[in-house]
Amino acid sequence: MDIVKPIIDHLLYPLMEARRGNRIREYLAELQSSENAPPHELAELQNSCLRRLLRHCVEQVPAYHEQRSLLPLIESDPRAALAEFPILSKERFRADPESFIAANADRTRLIANTSGGSSGNPLQFYLDRATVEHYEAARWRGLSWYGISPGSRCLMIWGNPFELNRLAERRFRISERWLKNRRIIPAYDLDPRAIKAHLRLMRRYAPEYLYGYAGALTLLARLMLEQGLACPVPLKAVVSTSETLYAAQRELIERAFVAPVVNEYGARDGGIIAYQCAAGGLHLAAENLVAEVIDLGDRQLLPPGQKGLLLLTDLHNFVQPRLRYQIDDEVILAEAPCTCGRSLPLIADILGREDDIFLTVTGRFVHGVAFANCIKRLPEVEAFQIRQRAPEHAHLLLVAKDGLQPPGLAGVLRDFQTLLPGSDITWELVKQIPWSNSGKLRYTVREFPLP
Repeated sequence: MDIVKPIIDHLLYPLMEARRGNRIREYLAELQSSENAPPHELAELQNSCLRRLLRHCVEQVPAYHEQRSLLPLIESDPRAALAEFPILSKERFRADPESFIAANADRTRLIANTSGGSSGNPLQFYLDRATVEHYEAARWRGLSWYGISPGSRCLMIWGNPFELNRLAERRFRISERWLKNRRIIPAYDLDPRAIKAHLRLMRRYAPEYLYGYAGALTLLARLMLEQGLACPVPLKAVVSTSETLYAAQRELIERAFVAPVVNEYGARDGGIIAYQCAAGGLHLAAENLVAEVIDLGDRQLLPPGQKGLLLLTDLHNFVQPRLRYQIDDEVILAEAPCTCGRSLPLIADILGREDDIFLTVTGRFVHGVAFANCIKRLPEVEAFQIRQRAPEHAHLLLVAKDGLQPPGLAGVLRDFQTLLPGSDITWELVKQIPWSNSGKLRYTVREFPLP
């Protein structure tokens, strides 16, 4: 019996709320109430939040003072007004982050955060406690669809959380164990020799769910299947986060853990963006954000059903607002509602990061998922990474424990050449794909900016 779960759910969480003014459960109740509201009511709620935010931005945020003339439109049609604000790239924000801090922000209460840095160039930004709590409420709403609560036992497969001293590491582990009911397997410590120890921990700890990077969960699942090892405990869900989850990865993880694989779509600089329900729909946290999609080329708004770059407007960050922030992911918004009955809008597909998109010598865009689909024809390949160093050159890294079959490899290289005509494609066999700075496994990486 897990005695920690009821202690967290019914004692520690209420105490934390009373002591620190934490409002996560209040926000969670609001989200659970609105997720089944009629679409027009949900749109009215979103517009009300957006109107308040835009009014605040033009009055209090130096970066948006030039848009003061939009105030009448903000009052009458906030969505139309939002479209008149400039798209905010990471480069533009990084050039002058101070101008995005609201004049009335309490600087003693700002919470500094950084993006994950998997692209090698992390971005620093500020939040306040209310913003973070809205993110957490969105996460717990999504998890509640699977019978998971804040006190539920969780086994995380995660990046190294501490380049810290031993005392800080010890405090971190105590906090994770007794305040959050979580244990951690380092994502960089997944190899055939360690797998049985990890499964012993899983059996002993008996988590209700797993939570981790898509690449790390895939590697753990592959090692289990290769060694004929079964998941030692029943799981409510395996939650994949922080990386694009490909169909082949989902199938592998489900086979190893015999549990539903849940896609949590979020980013450190975007919060919890969407959560997958049991019917398979990826529901946007529409009460917390406005999502727009623009064309990769002309930057014009696209309707649902068309793929493009995602723009996010966080409706609750009033200390350093980022309107129409380019999250650098390519997505497709859904045209139809979900069969689960929730009125929350959907993302039909997440194609990957902007720097997963390759550029041919003729200026055509090729998404990294195309390369992943080609690699599926090589069953002996355990992992891969293709890096485009310039439009004229790409380098492929392959992990294949038992070697490669020349005919199959030749066919895949021909397919790659078709995708990147005029490009020199080299390859090498390696023992392991290098982890990114944030502990993620990147399968496709473009090393230069798009024009």
